Amino acid sequence: MKRNFVFAFLVLLIAVASCSFTNRSFESDDKDKLLLDLITYVLERGHYEPKDINDSFSANVFEDFIEELDPTRRYFLDEDIQEFQQYKYQIDDQLKNTDISFFNIVYDRLMIRMDEAREIYREVLKTPFDYSRDEFIDVDYENVGYATDRGELSDRWRKQLKYATIGAYDAKLTLADGDEGAESSPEEAELSARENTLETLEDYFEFIDELERKDWFVQYINTIVEEFDPHTLYFPPEEKEQFDVRMSGRFEGIGARLQKQSEGAKIVEIISGGPVWRDQRLDVGDEILKVGQEGESPVNIVGMRLSDAIKLIKGPKGTVVDLTVRKVDGTVEVVSLTRDVVELEESFAKSAMIIKEDQKYGLINLPQFYVNFEDYNERNAASDVAKEIERLKEEGIQGLVLDLRDNGGGSLKTVVDMAGLFIEDGPIVQVRSSAKDKEIYEDKDERIQWDGPLVILVNELSASASEILAAAMQDYKRAVVIGSKQTFGKGTVQNLIPLESIVRSNEYGDLGAIKLTTQKFYRINGGSTQLKGVESDVVVPDRYSYIDLGERDQRNPLQWDKISPAKYKAWEGYIDYEATIQQSTARMKNHPQIALIEENAQWLKEQQDESMVPLNYDGYLERERENKEKSQYFKSKMEYDSKLNFSSLTYERELFTQDSVLREKRNRWHKNLAKDVYVEEAVNVLEDLKVNNFKKGKLASRVQG
Repeated sequence: MKRNFVFAFLVLLIAVASCSFTNRSFESDDKDKLLLDLITYVLERGHYEPKDINDSFSANVFEDFIEELDPTRRYFLDEDIQEFQQYKYQIDDQLKNTDISFFNIVYDRLMIRMDEAREIYREVLKTPFDYSRDEFIDVDYENVGYATDRGELSDRWRKQLKYATIGAYDAKLTLADGDEGAESSPEEAELSARENTLETLEDYFEFIDELERKDWFVQYINTIVEEFDPHTLYFPPEEKEQFDVRMSGRFEGIGARLQKQSEGAKIVEIISGGPVWRDQRLDVGDEILKVGQEGESPVNIVGMRLSDAIKLIKGPKGTVVDLTVRKVDGTVEVVSLTRDVVELEESFAKSAMIIKEDQKYGLINLPQFYVNFEDYNERNAASDVAKEIERLKEEGIQGLVLDLRDNGGGSLKTVVDMAGLFIEDGPIVQVRSSAKDKEIYEDKDERIQWDGPLVILVNELSASASEILAAAMQDYKRAVVIGSKQTFGKGTVQNLIPLESIVRSNEYGDLGAIKLTTQKFYRINGGSTQLKGVESDVVVPDRYSYIDLGERDQRNPLQWDKISPAKYKAWEGYIDYEATIQQSTARMKNHPQIALIEENAQWLKEQQDESMVPLNYDGYLERERENKEKSQYFKSKMEYDSKLNFSSLTYERELFTQDSVLREKRNRWHKNLAKDVYVEEAVNVLEDLKVNNFKKGKLASRVQG
């Protein structure tokens, strides 16, 4: 199942705030100290759930900052960490006194150790690697201690570089075996792989040389900021400009959101309409290890700061980027993508008819809750879904599936308006501010667009606004929610605060901005969607069920809690709501395809947890062979046929005569839907749901009247 976890919840739910906290004067002849003072002040007074800046906070910043700078344990020595320990419980006091001594000593030492690292890797790469030697590397670096001396550090570099070259060594031997004209001995392949690795490292350190002290200081600030929650973030001036571009809805790149990993950058979101989405070879959970520009040697991004890795990946429209990727199943491949502007049209609602025997059902796919900020009435997700519902009703559908899988959220207003399409009126969501005041957002329009059977599909990547809609329909018992054990669990709202708006006099110009968590979402039953997300009525596994995804897998997430419920009355339109859920659960439990998906999910989890990697070539080949065989086994078994037929609506079919690209996109979508066991079960549930005819007639009269 393709994953398109759109970052709309970072784009559409974030209000650009002009906040005035106080008339306090901020003055400093040191920009670093001024920034630290400003940000600490904003966090303490503006964050939804401010933390006590105490010894415990200090220890967390200490550990996380060092982890950010040296995730693979190949720069600092144990003696450095011991020396830094004197600051472990002093950072809180330093923050209160705008003291940056801890940052200074760590930064200065890092620069020294990086210079030494150059000497080490150049020395290591002078000697051929012995791929017959029986040894392993543990890539779970968090559980690996720091080297005690230069000799141990050098051996650590040797293993890491051997690990980095063994794939290239294998590729060159494999290429030689398949090409009679390519004569390459093991010695020549080893030398070539080693030379390529040296070139990659030289490029990487040349890139590091271009970073200034202020770039590292931003990392320190963000380590402090992210202790509050994973969505609070400081943007320096140049990144704030890039954020403003993303807010406008147009941006160039590959169309994916990344999360830092010790081994590279993990894809946690694929943006609908982007190059990755169109290419279909990459999935959420894949890790990018190397980045190469077209025709150039790739740069290894292992250990690189995420912001710097993203700079290498992004680029102008039309240029090519080569990504060396470790797939979720453990296999490694190179994927070349042409950077492009995300096609916004692909993030809009689209619908299809499902034909099962003599019955018709409707499916609406909604990748995000979009809105035009300047003119809400021009185009928004709620009005578009309403149009699709009317078109589907004209086709004579008997039930409706709303597909919110991979939908990362969006505009809160569109959620409320969209929920109103399915109920008479009533509260939809509760929003609590940092002042602990709550506001209830309601649908006040008694008209109902669709009063028939309704199923909502979700997964682990359905987030924020998606969770609000699914939760509301679940609380009202208006829809049956089918999908993962729980959705993403992002139940917070952020505001973007330009820091210069707080300073009376500012000789430094643009100070950047802080994206600050200021509100929290709550269901109408009182429970938060934060962390727990929405638990599906019918839980079905997918191949990502056990992979580290979701808010619970972020660092320092806000916790789940509960407030008083809103006043609402459950929908009485179904005769057999609970019985239908029980029947569906039983079907899924005994479905052979679901059993296969569960097996695949457990295997992927095993792959993710495996940290000991063989550096012996025979062991490496055996591991690769087993992974590829297992991966191919699951791919071959996943070719499922639901026996359902899908077609575009009449109005869209009329467009195909003049738009062959649209026809091709829809054909591709329909083929994927026909293989989708979750859509198949959604149709089964629609068949099982029986609508109370008296209630339905009452609602219809209200719509007409």
